[in-house]
Amino acid sequence: MLDELLGRASLKARIDELEEENERLRKRYEAESDRRSDAVTARQDAEAEVNRLEDRIAQLEGELERVDDENGGLEVRRREQLRGSRLAEVVDRLTSFRTGPEGALTAVVGDDGLVGLRDEIADDLEDVLGERAALVNDAAPCVVCADDAGLISVTLEPPVSLDGDHRASWRDRFALEREWVLPTGRYALALVRADLFALGIYDGDERIDYHGFESDVKGSHSKGGFSQARFERIRDDQIDDHLERCADALATHVPDDVDRLFVVGQRGVVGTLVDDAGLEPAGTAAVDATGDPKPALEDAHRSFWTTELRVL
Repeated sequence: MLDELLGRASLKARIDELEEENERLRKRYEAESDRRSDAVTARQDAEAEVNRLEDRIAQLEGELERVDDENGGLEVRRREQLRGSRLAEVVDRLTSFRTGPEGALTAVVGDDGLVGLRDEIADDLEDVLGERAALVNDAAPCVVCADDAGLISVTLEPPVSLDGDHRASWRDRFALEREWVLPTGRYALALVRADLFALGIYDGDERIDYHGFESDVKGSHSKGGFSQARFERIRDDQIDDHLERCADALATHVPDDVDRLFVVGQRGVVGTLVDDAGLEPAGTAAVDATGDPKPALEDAHRSFWTTELRVL
């Protein structure tokens, strides 16, 4: 009662409030201090990790420099993309080359490089090319033509699938078949995308028949109205229907007198069609051919029959 009369009650209440506020601020300060301490520790740990990674990068760069020094910084002497008459001219030059018996080595190197060759062929390549044999691995898969005098040492990247187990030999000339790298005979080339199909029947470079179509397939992302999962299911079903149409078109429009079938286009789509339709193409390739079916087929044909020449 006396405190109330003297106005001390309100002061005590205010003091209690201030003490509570002070305690709250003290706890907040301590928590903030802990967070700052944790942040400092985390920053120090991050700086230590950055320093460790920088040291590791420097170490790896040093190792890379040593490897480059050991390899002598090897590079091919020249590389060129060949097609059409220029490619035919280069093939003619190589096939016209003559040596003594077993003076010209032709070897088909698969994706796994020199390790995929028979030991004696790999040894022969290393004997002929020396340290430059390492460049063959960079060019793989490829066909290697090299002679024992060191006059010729080149690789060609064939679009046609080749069996390396039976295509490595020493002869008096290079055993380079024109059909490995040039469009020869009657063949079919099919371009397949998720929403497009184009088929050409060719005699050499000349297209003598054509069939193509486009299918209504949704884009790769939903634009509203469906959940993404449902949208993707619908799109997958549409692509499956499209690939069934492609398989039917191949069965209907590829004549029996065609020597070889090539399938090109989107990598995953090509693989699915080949597997599901039980096809045995002479070659497949991923090509970036866009637009309407007929002009896209022309681009795909040009791209497929382009070969890279490397002079080792």
